Amino acid sequence: MATINTNMPASIAANSLTRNERSMTATMERLSTGLRINSAKDDAAGLAITSRMSSQVRGLDQAVRNANDAISMIQVAEGAMKEVTNMFQRMRELAVQAISDSNTSNDRVALNNEYKQLSEEVQRIAENTQWNGQNILDGARTNTVFQVGANASQTIAVNFGDLATNNLSPTVSATGNQDSIDITFTDAAGTAFQPAAGDVLSYKVTETKADGTVTTHFATVAMDTYAAATADVAAGTLVVETTATGAAATEVSKASYTHSGTKVTIAKVSSTGGDKISISDVVLSRGTHAPVAATDITTRDFASTALGILDTAVQGVNDRRANLGASMSRLEFASDNLQNVSQNTKAARSRVLDADYASETTELARTQIIQQAGTAMLSQANQLQQSVLALLK
Repeated sequence: MATINTNMPASIAANSLTRNERSMTATMERLSTGLRINSAKDDAAGLAITSRMSSQVRGLDQAVRNANDAISMIQVAEGAMKEVTNMFQRMRELAVQAISDSNTSNDRVALNNEYKQLSEEVQRIAENTQWNGQNILDGARTNTVFQVGANASQTIAVNFGDLATNNLSPTVSATGNQDSIDITFTDAAGTAFQPAAGDVLSYKVTETKADGTVTTHFATVAMDTYAAATADVAAGTLVVETTATGAAATEVSKASYTHSGTKVTIAKVSSTGGDKISISDVVLSRGTHAPVAATDITTRDFASTALGILDTAVQGVNDRRANLGASMSRLEFASDNLQNVSQNTKAARSRVLDADYASETTELARTQIIQQAGTAMLSQANQLQQSVLALLK
């Protein structure tokens, strides 16, 4: 049927061009972006899948960085403990030398000077070894958790150990021979502070009896909380009775007294007979260093005692270094595994999300040819209407 108002061949050609243009536009977008899915209409399910994969990949990549940071943090701690081991070994060497009676008392004093300096350096290392501005060897990092996965609860916990406290050394309120002596705890600004539970106060007690006899021993007091203070003792004070009967003597803490504040009172057992006490070498520490702080090598007996304590300390540091080394090895394998998972997840995401250039360039060539052919056919369809004019002649 010959008509003018309705040109069906032209309409068919125009519709075909519209559909082909839509396909060609999508193909050109994929080729220009490199992505098969550029909007939800391209592949709604694929978009959701690749979005979850992207979250997983970014989480895995961050977890790899977390693991590497953890390894660096542990290396800092292990490196510091290596130096502590070297100092403990030197202190043990000095103790072995001091045991020998070929040394005079002056020789032992000279040896003890180095011994004590090394002990103080061990504590200083514990106070100043930091990662990201935080101490890592003072017992505050016994349960450090590292996130080594893309999702919650995928963690590794590391114990950095308890080398020494980060509190300042306590202050003795009196010197010389006394019936009792207060030890107070203040920071660099002079502000009183309370030692933490687990801190150990160590000091040397020298008792001078009325007859002139002098006895000396080392003592340690754990900074724990006791029952409420009785009326004759100020609140916040722990009273410790000392028995200066030799190197093996220990301190006796009265359970009826309390330590909930900033002071410790050291008192001798009896105030009769004119006996007096003095204390020295006062150190507040904890963990591995605490028993070492309560030693010196000024006598053969003291040096012999120090030798056993140092053996235990060296073993303690070695054990902690071994644990840290094992943690570093574990984290390295965890990091390698995370990188492998991330790589495979990226490959899976690529298969869903990325454009196949071989396929898309073929599709572009097809749509371009169809566009040219469709344009030609539309032109021909429009020319068909001209034949109606021949009927009017």
